[in-house]
Amino acid sequence: EMPNMALDGLFVALLLSFGTTVALDPIPRITWEPRDVHLVRFQEPGVSNYSALLLGSGDDTLYIGAREAIFAVNSLNIADKQHEVRWRVTEDKKAKCAEKGKSKETECLNYIRVLQFLNSTVLYVCGTNAFQPTCDHLLLKTFELVGKNEDGKGRCPFDPAQSYTSVMVDGELYSGTSYNFLGSEPIISRNSPQSPLRTEYAIPWLNEPSFVYADVIRKNPNGTDGEDDKIYFFFTEVSVEYEFFGKSMIPRIARVCKGDQGGLRTLQKKWTSFLKARLACSLLENNSLFNVINDVFILRAPDLKEPVFYAVFTPQWNNVGLSAVCAYNMSLVEDVFSKGKYMQSATVEQSHTKWVRYSGEVPKPRPGACINNEAKAANYSSSLNLPDKTLQFVKDHPLMDDSVVPISNRPRLIKRDVNYTQIVVDRIQALDKTVYDVMFISTDRGALHKAVSADSGMHIIEETQLFPGSEPVQTLLLSAEPGKKYIYAGSNAGVVQAPVAFCEKHRTCVDCVLARDPYCAWSPRKASCVDIFKERGSISSLIQKMSGDASSCTDDQGRENTLRHFFKHGGTAELKCSQKSNLARVVWKFQNSVLEVQSPKYLLIFPHCLYYLLSGYNYLPYLFQLYLFLLWLCQIS
Repeated sequence: EMPNMALDGLFVALLLSFGTTVALDPIPRITWEPRDVHLVRFQEPGVSNYSALLLGSGDDTLYIGAREAIFAVNSLNIADKQHEVRWRVTEDKKAKCAEKGKSKETECLNYIRVLQFLNSTVLYVCGTNAFQPTCDHLLLKTFELVGKNEDGKGRCPFDPAQSYTSVMVDGELYSGTSYNFLGSEPIISRNSPQSPLRTEYAIPWLNEPSFVYADVIRKNPNGTDGEDDKIYFFFTEVSVEYEFFGKSMIPRIARVCKGDQGGLRTLQKKWTSFLKARLACSLLENNSLFNVINDVFILRAPDLKEPVFYAVFTPQWNNVGLSAVCAYNMSLVEDVFSKGKYMQSATVEQSHTKWVRYSGEVPKPRPGACINNEAKAANYSSSLNLPDKTLQFVKDHPLMDDSVVPISNRPRLIKRDVNYTQIVVDRIQALDKTVYDVMFISTDRGALHKAVSADSGMHIIEETQLFPGSEPVQTLLLSAEPGKKYIYAGSNAGVVQAPVAFCEKHRTCVDCVLARDPYCAWSPRKASCVDIFKERGSISSLIQKMSGDASSCTDDQGRENTLRHFFKHGGTAELKCSQKSNLARVVWKFQNSVLEVQSPKYLLIFPHCLYYLLSGYNYLPYLFQLYLFLLWLCQIS
């Protein structure tokens, strides 16, 4: 199979500068249209914006938050709706919203934005509620809203178009969103009856952020330093440290400590542990080409020494249509926050402010650090005990000078002519015992790319069109439970459930092996391509080569049969050849001679169709052959 990768303009310059160590613009081997594969859909009449998805814990339930509705469906078959509850805006609130200049038909409604487990029997849900964000409790046993009508300010956005993210940690909601009607006051907060905390309303803390993801990283249970659980937020914001014409965006990772109680005087009811750093994902060293972060997935696995997080990026000025995926080790993130240098603002040229590395003395305890054993040994048992000097420093210096750089200091994947929106990652072991991180990445055109890192570089196994109308994928969820692995994608139009692999669609042994899909292998006994994780009994006879070497496939193991067609003498024979692989090349032969494009006897419409005039002795059967090359070619022109 031989992809043709013609690259031009800026992309070529970047390639030449960076070299060939990155998987650059790989072509999906297979493109599946909705009619080609079995996809399960969920869509309710009159309901849109299916943007909140939550998997139940061990009960095969998927919870869906949409516009003015919440659903519970069977996670094994999402077409099987189990429960629903409507949460509509009152006419009074809708009228007041319209009076403020908002659309009654599209904006003054209730878009579900927070859908989290409060405990095993209650969901915590929040909606925009006609620009009056409101939160409630949903009882799972009866699937009814309690009617608490809690003020959702700081937990849920006012505007359905505003960015947001949230994570529930031990019954407390951590949120990143906007705090006011206009969306001009960003906030990262903890909503807790005992200890509510929030960010300082100041540009050095948050500067027009667009939130994409939040999650908790638990402390090492075997650790000896007494570290705290930490909550990480990912967002893009306007840069304060770089100067460009207009607003330059920059991707960030921020961190707060779960045990943070705020300060006693300085930073009262504010985070004392809030620190943020730049996420680097670029082709060239020190060049933040991919400076808009779209989504993050944190991969945890028993064989991993530490969590690894994958992030999807696009450039701010995406006139070349690029997307990238970078992966990061969590230990490097912690090193930046616990050992890195801080930045400080300096006034230059009268009122102009510039951010530079802070080179002065850093107070002790270290500003922004969690309360650990070292702090406790110095009689700082809580953030409430921290000295004002430490608190004032972190208030003025929330930005780290060091950047968080990706593993191998380069992107895992760069793709042209696509805007990636969401990502999930499954870590699996192939038959050769090699472990692969399989990435499922959605696009703004309703497609899903499935990619894996192979010896020859990043390989996009397949592209599946999930939504016929090219609806952008707004949310992506992975069920990684053995035997129940599915991808769930939410869009404005509905939710789609897809298996993690379409092994059965590869009809031959060669096709199955060439797919280089770690989920799939050829079964000589069944004469079919099977999912290795669903096979019962011995798997020793299965054929799987992640290199794509199909030499183990014998002639009787599912190679394509020759097709024979008969036509009348004096007529025109139309022969068609269609290859499923986007990396394949079609060659037409007659009596072992390759047919040229031009001839008075036939017309070859390259590469799929041959028209031949059947006169004289020109009626002998034709044979077309589909040649599959295992060589990857990167052609720069």
